[in-house]
Amino acid sequence: MTQYTLYGPTLSTYVRTVRMVLAETNTPYDLKAVDIFSDRDPAYLAKHPFGKVPTLEVDGEALYETCAIVEYLDTVVGNRAFTPADPMGQARMRQIMAIVDSYLYAPAIGTITIQRLIVPSKGGQPDEDAVADATPKAKTALEAIEAIASCSPYLLGPTITLADFYLMPVMLYLSKTPEFAAVTDQIPKLNAWWAEVSHRPSFLAVIS
Repeated sequence: MTQYTLYGPTLSTYVRTVRMVLAETNTPYDLKAVDIFSDRDPAYLAKHPFGKVPTLEVDGEALYETCAIVEYLDTVVGNRAFTPADPMGQARMRQIMAIVDSYLYAPAIGTITIQRLIVPSKGGQPDEDAVADATPKAKTALEAIEAIASCSPYLLGPTITLADFYLMPVMLYLSKTPEFAAVTDQIPKLNAWWAEVSHRPSFLAVIS
């Protein structure tokens, strides 16, 4: 049996994305914590030279970059169940994943979530200017996804895809911030989608 070891903290959105694929496919794996708030040790840098998370070891072979990991898992343990069959659906899935990577993650997680949730938890004061600057950027990214998603009920139709797994952990953190109302006030389809997917058992298990 193939041995899977996932490296990363349970609070990471990208680790949660990978764990959702593993949960949906009932794939056993070991989870190894990585402290993302300190310097990476040489052993981890040997697996991921950029020191980010997650990294998935497959029988000892390291694979990093979430998009590569989830597509690999969807192929080998998911039987491509989480990738649309048609070429345009596949393109839209990867487009949404790229929007999350390139335009949503930095303002939504790197700034809003960090400033609103992490900084106060460590006794600091949030940088209000940074949050104010990030909010319209997160809003634009979500509205871009709204424009290409069907949300019927999942982002790309009746079947959940990797795109849903990408966006769900980000939406969870945003929903815990005061900025959530502002960034979601023009995305009725995504709001309905979030109300549906936020109760999915695999998601609840991963975030518990």
